[in-house]
Amino acid sequence: MSWGPLRPISSAAEPKDVSALRQAGAVFLAGNHLPTRWNGRQRFVVLDTDFGLGHRFLSTWQAWQQDVGRCNQLWYLAITPTPPQRESLALAHAGSSLQGLADALSARWPPLTPDLHLIDVDGGRVRLLLALGDVAQVLPELVARVDAFFLTGNACSAGPSWDRYRLRSLARLAADGATLAATGLDDRSREGLTATGFVVEAASGAHETPACNAACQTTIARHCPRFSSSAPPGRQAMAPSPRQRVAVLGAGLAGAAVAKALAAQGLAVQVFDRQPGCAGETSGNAGGLFHGIVHGQDGTHARWLRAAAIHTERLLRPLIAAQQVTGGVAGLWRAEQTMNPEAMAAMIARLGLPAAYVSVQCDALPDGRPAWVYPGGGWVAPPSLCAHWLDAPGITTIYNTSIDRLQRLHDGWRLLDLSGRCLAEVDAVLLCNAGDAARLVGSAGSDQPTMRTMPTMPFWPLHRLRGQTSLLPAHLPGQPDLARPLADTGYVLQLADGRWLCGASSQADDEDSTLRAADQALNLATLRRLTGWAGPTDAALDGRVGWRLQSADRLPLIGAVPVAEPAAGWRRLDQPRFVPRQPGLYLFTALGSRGITQAALGGELLASWLTGAPMPAPTSLLDALDPARFIARGQRRPQARR
Repeated sequence: MSWGPLRPISSAAEPKDVSALRQAGAVFLAGNHLPTRWNGRQRFVVLDTDFGLGHRFLSTWQAWQQDVGRCNQLWYLAITPTPPQRESLALAHAGSSLQGLADALSARWPPLTPDLHLIDVDGGRVRLLLALGDVAQVLPELVARVDAFFLTGNACSAGPSWDRYRLRSLARLAADGATLAATGLDDRSREGLTATGFVVEAASGAHETPACNAACQTTIARHCPRFSSSAPPGRQAMAPSPRQRVAVLGAGLAGAAVAKALAAQGLAVQVFDRQPGCAGETSGNAGGLFHGIVHGQDGTHARWLRAAAIHTERLLRPLIAAQQVTGGVAGLWRAEQTMNPEAMAAMIARLGLPAAYVSVQCDALPDGRPAWVYPGGGWVAPPSLCAHWLDAPGITTIYNTSIDRLQRLHDGWRLLDLSGRCLAEVDAVLLCNAGDAARLVGSAGSDQPTMRTMPTMPFWPLHRLRGQTSLLPAHLPGQPDLARPLADTGYVLQLADGRWLCGASSQADDEDSTLRAADQALNLATLRRLTGWAGPTDAALDGRVGWRLQSADRLPLIGAVPVAEPAAGWRRLDQPRFVPRQPGLYLFTALGSRGITQAALGGELLASWLTGAPMPAPTSLLDALDPARFIARGQRRPQARR
């Protein structure tokens, strides 16, 4: 298939923004045969290797809006090593035909941290996945099936040099029938495209590039590899099914977040829970915090919590402002235990973290300690948030129901109660029910005599922790108003009705559900340390006991459930993604004390894992969160000893 020659798109007299918009339509959209190719599709994925000031994204978004046959959901993956500030983005499009779209994007613009940022516009039907970093570093970290590529080369602009290594990354991401339109590719880059499975169909149509006002060729290609390899087991989506029905077990933060994300992808979701209101779990607390962290090594834990916190703030701020969810996003102070303000500021500068994400406040606490200031941090009432998520279209919630075991079918799963009665037959099951998830994984078996029942109890080092919070009445003598939550090893926040919530104690292997005076005293000590309040101790204290599940490495378990004992001869088990999986069985648990922070992004991640949509986290984080990581570590240790 050939789409013919491309027209020149600008003249020397055109302003650069006009030229960029014309180039977006005449080269990148037309060169990928858009919008025709996305017509009638459930999902269409574009990868742009040079976001710039967003001209190509905004033009693609506008074309999608104006197309009556548009795909249900447009994903736009964009890479930039030099992202624009919010103000620059808005200014670049002021007075243009795309100003309205640019303003909507600017309102959702994230803190410019070196992460993947998932930005929803148009009610979530257009999803910008913005990767801040160099192309050479970002491309190997992306997990997606791309339908159309927008490339900028370095022949006549500041675009990247496309050697074969980088072009192989494009080929790895290409979906069946993927197309490519590029400017500024030299002959060597076009040869590299051919070597990596692309067929160059046109290399003509000289036009002016807005970046440098030089004449550049346009390259049009399509992906036609001689052979293709399947994704590894840990990256494969749920098998296609005409029913598209899934069951989520657990209506707490994890389950509600996953249900909301899956319903937005067009699946019919049934949520099962033993009882309403998240009773017994920390998802039922009156309030809880969300915020990121800063760590000198900027390792997996810090990067995951930072990305999750930024995503959570972007999601919750409008919900809280509209009073759809109870909470506050006025920032959060977290006291530092050991470093002085100068060392804290030096760490932030070394990591390149913007003030929109974190800064330092000297003498923030009554005892003179400095604090990390998280402008996007805050608090939310988990029951309110869960109820909002579960109220989304496409979700049916079934309470007062216990699932005794799971039964594997040829094309899905059957959920059985204690009497063996079938409660549902679905294509996939997502276990978001904290500690009970491991029990159900162990119960999973098949009733088909021709199917081999695979071992199903992987090794997960999990700990169940008891936590007690304390609740103080409002307006006690000398009680100040808290402008924002405060935290160190504990926390204190002021609820919407003026009461103070503080906590929380933490005890492993403790199933005592009664409020204990010793824990109340510990929580009061935390309150006084953080606020300096020395009010009466004889106030009537309320409180709550809940349990949280935590893994040994303090990261959640998110992904497809692995087979505990792969068949003999299975190779490459030293990487989580290569461990074989149980079809249609997924896990989201062990959120520990950071459930609010992690739930929303974790839910999106698992929904993408199941549906095959682009992953909103880099592959290095996917491996770190994968439930198969403990199997992979066990495989690597003997090799290390040798």
